[in-house]
Amino acid sequence: MKLKDKNVFITGSGQGIGKQIAIAMAKEGANVAVSDINIENAESAAQEIRSLGRKSIAIKLDVSKQNEVIAAFETFKNEFGIIDILVNNAGITKDTLVLRMKDDDWDAVINVNLKGTFLCSREAIKLMVKQQHGNIISISSVVAFTGNPGQVNYSASKAGIVGLTKTIAKEYASRGIKANAVAPGFIQTTMTESIPEKIREEMKKNIPLGYFGSPEDVANAVIFLASSDADYITGQVLHINGGMYM
Repeated sequence: MKLKDKNVFITGSGQGIGKQIAIAMAKEGANVAVSDINIENAESAAQEIRSLGRKSIAIKLDVSKQNEVIAAFETFKNEFGIIDILVNNAGITKDTLVLRMKDDDWDAVINVNLKGTFLCSREAIKLMVKQQHGNIISISSVVAFTGNPGQVNYSASKAGIVGLTKTIAKEYASRGIKANAVAPGFIQTTMTESIPEKIREEMKKNIPLGYFGSPEDVANAVIFLASSDADYITGQVLHINGGMYM
């Protein structure tokens, strides 16, 4: 098992890619805190992990709210003691063209995707610095590098995660803390299904492998970065996109 007895906090892990990451990490021996804005989804995922023989708790969390993030990490600390790995996965989309985008739609996506990643990383680092070790893995996106019509807010938020990741890697390497990002391409999830059909078809044409990825593909990348196989890797972005961006 690559993650035997590691304690992991995963945001947005009640469904989709986040849930797949949580289950996959548990199968590799990790204990997992499943956090999600939907507590029913979080509890369902946590129960599935417990059925695998691993420790798991469900935490209701809106990552854009500082008080909730602080409370969530306090709960994690009380339950698990040590935090080995943080996976920043929580994300939303509110797609439209720039001239049609409302301020609220911009703010909502930035607050969840980028500010939420910052808030959770900051709380995790507070604990990791004391431990002198830790691993932060954040989910970015191929559109951070390519842009995508109708997703100016999402693209900007995911590009921001790359800068945040590289900066954390430089600031805290001396404390034994690593930070990397995974940038998926087009992955089949309920969230990406909300992208207009026309955009989805155009994206598929730009994938050299000719098909969409699965949540398992992303989970495998996260497990690699979380494991000892990636001990000498920090400040990097692992692209999982079927050749869509090279």
